[in-house]
This record gives sequence, C-alpha cells and structure tokens, in this order.
Amino acid sequence: MRTAAQFDLIVIGAGPAGLAAAGTAAAAGANVLLVDEQATPGGQIYRNMAQADDARLAILGDDYAAGLRLLAAVEEPGVQYQPNAMVWQVTAPLDEPTSDGPTRGESTREVFYSVAGKAYRAAAAQVVLATGALERPMPIPGWTLPGVMNAGAAQILLKSGLQPDGDVVLAGSGPLLFLLATQLHRAGTTVRALLDTTPPSNWLQAAPHFLSALAAPDYLWKGRELYRDLARTGIPHLRRVEALSVVERDGRAGGIECLHNGKPVTIAADLTLIHQGVVPNVQLSRSLRLQHVWDDAGRAWIPETSADGQSSLRGIAIAGDGAGINGAQAAAFHGELAALKALQASGHDVAKSRIADIARAHRRHTAPRKLIDRLYEPAPEFRTPPDDVIVCRCEEVTAGTLRQFARDGCQGPNQAKAFGRCGMGPCQGRYCGLTVSEVMADAHGVQPSDIGYYRLRPPIKPVTLGEVAGLDDNEVTPSARVV
Repeated sequence: MRTAAQFDLIVIGAGPAGLAAAGTAAAAGANVLLVDEQATPGGQIYRNMAQADDARLAILGDDYAAGLRLLAAVEEPGVQYQPNAMVWQVTAPLDEPTSDGPTRGESTREVFYSVAGKAYRAAAAQVVLATGALERPMPIPGWTLPGVMNAGAAQILLKSGLQPDGDVVLAGSGPLLFLLATQLHRAGTTVRALLDTTPPSNWLQAAPHFLSALAAPDYLWKGRELYRDLARTGIPHLRRVEALSVVERDGRAGGIECLHNGKPVTIAADLTLIHQGVVPNVQLSRSLRLQHVWDDAGRAWIPETSADGQSSLRGIAIAGDGAGINGAQAAAFHGELAALKALQASGHDVAKSRIADIARAHRRHTAPRKLIDRLYEPAPEFRTPPDDVIVCRCEEVTAGTLRQFARDGCQGPNQAKAFGRCGMGPCQGRYCGLTVSEVMADAHGVQPSDIGYYRLRPPIKPVTLGEVAGLDDNEVTPSARVV
C-alpha cells in the first residue's frame, strides 16, 4: 500500500476558522494541508470573497468585506491548499493494545478525500476540523415545493452574483433574516415581507444574559443596526407570526400563509425563504465517535471540546462554528487557538502569552452567544412539525410516520433507520437529524439528549468504489493556489 503524504497539520475547511488555523500554523513553520469542498476559500460566510467586485461588496456589507484579510492564508509557503476536495473519512487508528485493551488513536490520523473523481489520502499527527455550520431545518407544510429555499442558500447565491427575479418573502427567526432582507433590497429585489416567528416569551428568557453580552457591546450595537437597516428599507416586518404554511400554486410555491397576531395572513411571492438559525456541522466529528453533548440553549448537538478546541480524541481539534455557533470573528480566533495548541502538542515552541491573548479575544467574541441563542430559540411548532409534514426529504418520511415509529417501540433516530430508512439517503441525516431527534423525543416525552442522534459511519459523503479502488494509484493532489 502506498504511504500517505505526510503533513504536520491537516485542516479540513477553508472558512474563517480553517483559514486562520492554516495561516497560523504555516507562519510558525508547520507543513499544512488545507482541504476544502468549495472552489474558492472563505467558507459559507465569506463565499466567493476573492471574486467580489465593489458593487457586490456594497450589497453584502462591511462584515462580508472583513473576510478579505483571511484569504492570505492560502498563499503562505507552508500551506498546500486543495479546493474542490470532498472529505469522506478521517481515521482514528488503534494503538498497540495495552493491559486494558486497545486505546483510541494516539498516533497519525489519515484524511481521505476526493477531487474530480479521484480519491486521495494524507496523514498528520494533528487534524483540525473546521467544518462550520449547517442551517437548522425548518420543516413546515409545503417546504419541499419548488420555490422554497433556505435563507442561507439564497445568501450564498447572492454572494455568487445571483439573485431572485421575482418577489420574495422571508419567514422564520434569527439575525440572518434581517441581514438578508436588507441585502436583497440593496440588490434591487422586491421583498414583500419578513415574517418573524420569534416567540415573545423568548425576550424574557434572554434577558438574564444581557449583562454577560455587554462584554462585547459592538455585537449589541450590530443587532440594533440590523433592525434599523430593515426599518429603513420599508420592508414590512410582521412579528408574532405562527402557523406558517407554504401556499401551492401551479405545482410550486406561490407564497406563504400564517397567523399574525392570531389573524390569518397570506402573502404572495415567487420565492419563499425560510430560516431558524444555524447549528454545528457534526458529520465528521460524529463519524469519529467523538463525545457530543446536547446544547439546550442552541437546540443542537455540539462536540465536547476544551476551550482551545481539543476534542475527546487526542490529535483531533474542532475549531469555529463546528464546535459551537459563535460567528465569523470568534471562529477565526478559535482557529488560531486550535492551531497553536496543535503545534504545541507536536513539540513546537509556542509562547503561552500569545495563547492567552488569543483565548481572551475569543472569549470576548463568544460573550453574546447565550443571549442570541435564547432570544432566537425556535418555537416548538417548527421543531416538531405536524404529522403530514415531510421531515426526511431523501426518503420522504413524515413527522407522523416518526411518531408512529415511536408508538411501535422505536427508541430513537438509529432505530428509525431500520423502521423506515429515515436518515439513510444521500444527505446522511444532515438535513433531518435534528428534527428527527426533536420529534421522537417529544413523542416519548423526554429530551433529545435522552434520544440521541444518528450513528454516522464513513464514508460520510457518497464515494464510488472506483475512487476507493484507485486510491493507492494517486499521489496527494498538487496545490491549486487558485484564489
């Protein structure tokens, strides 16, 4: 078997955390492989940053433009940057057995990925997972119709220079909706309304966290500006919205209907954008059997890590939003921190004062998180949808079917696979996993932490037998260095 290409550090993901980790490690003299699924660096938050012209930067705003400074990481001499790389497995090999039996992965890790139909592998003693976040699913009646998108997906298209032709309506909760509505307005798109499903009671449960958020007052100011920017556009902002349902017209979405202050409202639109926050992308960390905990405030599973991103498995760190949602600036500091600790573990001399400074900056940027999580916690009706709503889109499993599984004795998501293939489609549970846990926990009258999550096995992305068979014929891919 051909020996895998060796690196000091492998970073998976070229968003703010991954770029910061790779750049920091390379600047300290490490040999780094940075692999990313996108064609250009920046992650979702800074997608297509290098190609954005002045007009696009004006539409997307200052926070987007701030990502330009991170792109220099892929030009560091010690960084081998590989775009368009789909990572489908990270191994954690067993060490030599001890008197207590085998211990998990104290040595080199291997990362397997595919580029243009060819599979490759590389090895390093330290791996940083910087896989970012996924949009939380928002299953409502009609959400699978053509003409319905996640708000984050629409923003990705906007960052790529594409925007809707017709009228748009946005629905759900979270700061992204305010930002996207304003960005679409700047781009010339007609936004019919923003339907805000944030429960009024959330303001009360968020209030105790206001003082801790004062450690980062610029975030509070930014939140205030989001509201003010939306108000300046003249886009109707309807609060206290419940019972969302997509209106079907000629086989596609024709808008949305809801209750606003208890009264029925229907808004026609060519495109309906839904959103209720983002959650950590735990596909790789789950496949490695790392410890995870249920975060009740964020209503999501998060990997159990130390403050500097070290996971329950030595040599594997998790940086940025994949370790808990905190935003782009916090992610960059977290990436630096994870890289420095990885270098330290490999024997590099890293000044303790530098680690302390970065840790302090990271803590400041995470200060508002509990306030944000409690304020924008999704309403129960959108976490546990009605019986006729599809939850698992790949296998077309409804919430009612899941509840029937529970009545038939199904104890959780993993058994649901056997009962009806839920979570076994191409997405491997990325888009249904949280909803399945919430629905089944609700059906059993327990918390999602008691129900658990899918047990993920590699490969976590579709890979052909031909790619696997040709693995030993392929050298590690050359650095693209195309930015």
